[in-house]
Amino acid sequence: MTTGLWILGNQLAIAGGHLRDRPKDTPLALIESRNFSTARPYHRQKLVLVWSAMRHFAEDLRAAGYTDVTYAIADDFATPLRDWIADRGLDTVAVMEPTDFPFRRAIEAMPLPSTNSPDGVAIDWLDNDLFFQSEAKFVKWAKGRKRLRMEDFYRQSRKDFDILMTEDGEPAGDRWNFDKENRKPPKKGLNPPPSLLFEPDEITCEVMAKVEEIGGELYGQMEPFGWAVTRSQALEVLDNFLEKRLAGFGTYQDAMVTGETTMWHALLSPYLNLGLLSPHEVVEAIETEYEKSVGSDNEMSLASVEGVIRQILGWREYMRGLYVFFGEDYAESNALDHHQPLPEFFWDASKTKMNCLKQSLKQVEETGYGHHIQRLMVLANFATIAGIEPQAIEQWFHAAFIDAYDWVMQTNVLGMGIFADGGKLATKPYVASANYIHKMSDYCKGCAYDRKDRLGEKACPFNYLYWNFLDRHHDTLKSQGRMNLILAQLRKIPEGDRQQIRDRAQEFLAALSYGKESQN
Repeated sequence: MTTGLWILGNQLAIAGGHLRDRPKDTPLALIESRNFSTARPYHRQKLVLVWSAMRHFAEDLRAAGYTDVTYAIADDFATPLRDWIADRGLDTVAVMEPTDFPFRRAIEAMPLPSTNSPDGVAIDWLDNDLFFQSEAKFVKWAKGRKRLRMEDFYRQSRKDFDILMTEDGEPAGDRWNFDKENRKPPKKGLNPPPSLLFEPDEITCEVMAKVEEIGGELYGQMEPFGWAVTRSQALEVLDNFLEKRLAGFGTYQDAMVTGETTMWHALLSPYLNLGLLSPHEVVEAIETEYEKSVGSDNEMSLASVEGVIRQILGWREYMRGLYVFFGEDYAESNALDHHQPLPEFFWDASKTKMNCLKQSLKQVEETGYGHHIQRLMVLANFATIAGIEPQAIEQWFHAAFIDAYDWVMQTNVLGMGIFADGGKLATKPYVASANYIHKMSDYCKGCAYDRKDRLGEKACPFNYLYWNFLDRHHDTLKSQGRMNLILAQLRKIPEGDRQQIRDRAQEFLAALSYGKESQN
């Protein structure tokens, strides 16, 4: 029996279980598919990152002593895979379980003939060990629960892996969660550290030229490209975060400032989601850095440390677990019956006059990146209150963001972002008017709209769209206990004003459907 290992493009873990203890002469294959790049209008930098990382990983495998590494560049996956199987006389192809349902189904549907068997090549599905929790363990945790709260899962994970725990089994600092300390709005004079960027090498430049050939089917700017494309560079990003960003991460992690793309955020998610970094080593490094600082003049804030660990050990694992638990039908969620087309300005930021959207979308165009509050409270917030069709906005997030995959975006966008699942994941819709955006950013300054105005000629669309959303879905939302206070405020608005809100919202959304932001 001859077995080869097919390494998928987001499984670039040199110490992963798919490679562990495998003989150095095992046939290994990586496949770069052009058809994959046209499945969505992907961000150019996303394609450059994935393909360059794959090509560099193939070189790292050879340098590590693997003697049979095939790197194929083709229109599809199946053709080079069949050629490789035939050339190596393979009986079995081992594949680490894909994180995304569609790719698993695509592999299952691939006809892979074998010269050694009339039944074709056998697929040996390997456990995906690029997360803390296995799929089976999460499903076991989730089954039968009356509530699927991330906080419950996170606390259990802290105990399971003994992270930020005392010898007595209590949480460090006598608290599980320091989220309240990590929500400060921006202040004048903030000076976040610069991002660590890398000059494209020869391999990356070759990939950039290939992506350029694809042309207008894609989205976003390709240059300047500064993402890490190797494990050694990803480790440099981790070290940079530990040394220059971790201490300041928590305080302003929700703040948004014009021209400050990354603030103190870690910028580790693209590398975690590609396999270049493991969540275990990242969390261990953060906890070690904190423990080294305890008692020193530069002792780190536990709020910052706990905050970033919660995002990796808690939120990231929880999103992937729910993706598996909810199953493939979750992708079609539309509990609020939203069908508004995706506005053109999501693909071209210059086409909106709303400065918060323009700044957030321009940043995504330029870098493929936006931090969690830009994603949740600007982009997803607008999509929710504007009633944008869930699958359209989820597919945009998937195509546009550097760290996006099905397993990441479906639960994050459909569940947390736009409440399309009707509350399976979140306990309320995360919607807000212009007041929240003004509090947490400087985006309202100089905007064409007036953040204080709800109904006037220059009223910010976030205001009347927000109240219209609450009005439209009042009967549905009243069952969500956390919404009762704001719904009581809605009911205090005179009916005449509520009708004006409905009219303004309808006018705005009708104009959006014709590619215009406003009739004014």
